[in-house]
Amino acid sequence: MLSRLREDVAVVFDRDPAARSTWEVVTCYPGFHALAWHRIVVHRLWRANFRWLARWLAHWGRFLTGIEIHPAAKMGRGVFIDHGMGIVIGETAEVGNNVSLLQGVTLGGTSTRREKRHPTLRDNVTVGSGAKIIGAITIGENSRVGAGSVVVRDVPPNAVVVGVPGRVTFKDGQRVGGIDMNMTDLPDPVSRAIEQLVEQIRGLEADLDTLRKQMDRDGIRDKEDAP
Repeated sequence: MLSRLREDVAVVFDRDPAARSTWEVVTCYPGFHALAWHRIVVHRLWRANFRWLARWLAHWGRFLTGIEIHPAAKMGRGVFIDHGMGIVIGETAEVGNNVSLLQGVTLGGTSTRREKRHPTLRDNVTVGSGAKIIGAITIGENSRVGAGSVVVRDVPPNAVVVGVPGRVTFKDGQRVGGIDMNMTDLPDPVSRAIEQLVEQIRGLEADLDTLRKQMDRDGIRDKEDAP
């Protein structure tokens, strides 16, 4: 286990140019603290069937680091959590080797059943700050998810995904024009707002037309036009 901690320290030096010393990493990096706590204590207790104790200690880890990792989540080797505040990793999430997660990332679920309901991140995946990856989907090897993206469909290997909903914009280093990943079931709040405004305008136009016809029948407009 000590060798695994040394490996996690080396990962920080490799991916964060702000790291200056081992002491700084060990004492000042909440991502390192959260991973160490999960690996050494929480996940082991969960596997040993001390479920309540694992959850309670994971809660304290979240309180101290701002990073929530469910005790059952599987974390690979070489995982790097940068800053980390607000990260949430669900129970059935699986994070592969050499994965990088920035602050505010959510690996969340959509199902309420006891089943695989959280994402799987393959090796060498990078997830930008604030990105939300939801459901029992797979993010392929060497892929990158842009900051603030919302992803609810599988992502192929060697891809770049950006936007809400997430769209594949690069695949194997080549621009692909934005594959929509068949996300037609996701609501678009901007389009919906425009649709509501159009509906209101049509309603107002209909009311105005009705009022004009009523005025014509009552002769009000003719009296107003008279000298």
